[in-house]
Amino acid sequence: MIDKKLLAILVCPVSKAPLDYDQKKQELVCKASGLAYPVRDGIPVMLESEARHLSEEEKQA
Repeated sequence: MIDKKLLAILVCPVSKAPLDYDQKKQELVCKASGLAYPVRDGIPVMLESEARHLSEEEKQA
């Protein structure tokens, strides 16, 4: 679980857009950049090299 205060200040390092938390997948999602950053042991890994590219379907949702 991500602290709501932390989520409010975090932005995507690529697009600088706000992030959405996907609790099921344990990821912080940025539709603007099309990247999903993993959350490991409650800590967001905000590295582009660690991010997963969103599918076209995920970007539309």
